[in-house]
Amino acid sequence: MSYEFQSHPEFERSFKRLYKRYRSLPDDIRDFRDSLEENPFQGVELCPGIRKIRMPIASKGRGKAGSARVVTANAIIAEHEGRIALLTIYDKADYATVDVKIIKRMARELGFDL
Repeated sequence: MSYEFQSHPEFERSFKRLYKRYRSLPDDIRDFRDSLEENPFQGVELCPGIRKIRMPIASKGRGKAGSARVVTANAIIAEHEGRIALLTIYDKADYATVDVKIIKRMARELGFDL
């Protein structure tokens, strides 16, 4: 399995903001990336190529349901090859959902054709 990961500047900003509250976040993201390599099609499809995936935060201690959401853009080239962009991350307690138009714009900024 060979997926190239990249992250949008918005993801980096949101990650830093959440890291101040949840110190386990770097390990949680590492586990999340491993799970994405196993199955890049997990989560809910917001529109073709863009998915919203639940990610548990260990230091929050609530499992997937009450934890973070990560929005990704997928460009799968072959069965186990492609690009995955981490567009944004947010705590479910802070936001209910994201605006799909903004997410599409972010994906296009990273070179995804949607």
